[in-house]
Amino acid sequence: MTKTSNRRDFIKKSAFGVAAVGGTLAAPSIATAAGETTKWKMQTSWPGGIGLDIFKTWCNSIKDRTNGQLEITPFGARDVVGDFQLFDAVKNGVIDAMNPFTIYWAGRMPSAVFLTSYPMGLRNPHEWDTFYYGLGGLEIAQELFAAEGMHYVGPVHHGANIIHSKVPIRSVDDFRGRKMRLPGGMVAEVFQELGAKTTLLPGSDIFAALEKGTIDVADYVGPAINLALGFDQVTDYISMGPPGFMSVYQPVDLMDITVGQKSWDALSDEMKQFMTSEVQVYSNTHHAQVQAADQKAWIEFDKAGTEVTRLSQDDVDVITEIAVRRWYAWANKDKTAAKIFKIQLDYMMSGSLGYVTPDMIEGMELDL
Repeated sequence: MTKTSNRRDFIKKSAFGVAAVGGTLAAPSIATAAGETTKWKMQTSWPGGIGLDIFKTWCNSIKDRTNGQLEITPFGARDVVGDFQLFDAVKNGVIDAMNPFTIYWAGRMPSAVFLTSYPMGLRNPHEWDTFYYGLGGLEIAQELFAAEGMHYVGPVHHGANIIHSKVPIRSVDDFRGRKMRLPGGMVAEVFQELGAKTTLLPGSDIFAALEKGTIDVADYVGPAINLALGFDQVTDYISMGPPGFMSVYQPVDLMDITVGQKSWDALSDEMKQFMTSEVQVYSNTHHAQVQAADQKAWIEFDKAGTEVTRLSQDDVDVITEIAVRRWYAWANKDKTAAKIFKIQLDYMMSGSLGYVTPDMIEGMELDL
């Protein structure tokens, strides 16, 4: 094959972003000759909506863009195993890879609470990219998952989480006594201190719980996916932070792509490099397209008569005071959690961000 035809093949096969998700270019394709195809089964936590659509389109594009070297069969939430069983399913080889909400593993891996956004922590996607790709976060995450027999390829952004409710939430006092779905970990503890009665449910179970009245408040992801899941049919209100602060508790909810170590090791070095770069591109594409869909979803929620309420700065101050205590409680659960949090704390206290001031953490200590 000539250099010219290689170049044409490269341009053609780099078109995942252009054809599928509105003009964002994907990572370079593998241009070497096709050989034996490595086949993966990968399950996401997305139960439906734009998130699942983007995930399936991306997975289905990989075979062509790797010239047949890697084929990924995508599965939605619960298609193979339950959402909370994904960790063990990948670890034990039931599936090859997963695209979960990273916070789901906080119960078995305390450090995981700092691998995705937490109350009043890092607040923008680029700040998390700085942590992962500039401040050593990716290497730490890979060490953690390697100890569990998996390879953490990289984080995947989708956006901020919002709260749907059957009753208006106009201040933090309105959470008191409410039966509320949350993702567990630090987030649940903050709302427990606000008086909520929290429960942990996968996204696929939230609609039924709201419909039956098992819960009357539910956090989940952003408006586009929540609309697709029918939340407008079983709730009348959406609660968020003050203007410009969409979510005070998970402002940049992160997913990830994690692969079983045996499946990862079976890839060539070239393919490992391709997938590592590809996940970064997928994260950017995924985030942008979810946000674009959200803009249309807000219009539909308005048509459905959903009322948007916002917490005040006073409410934010209350949550911050609770959150800072929980930061340190979780960071001190193990040395790696403390190490991760210290990196993020230094960043939040730096001149770049300034979210945290010395008086906010006075008297707090990290067990490093």
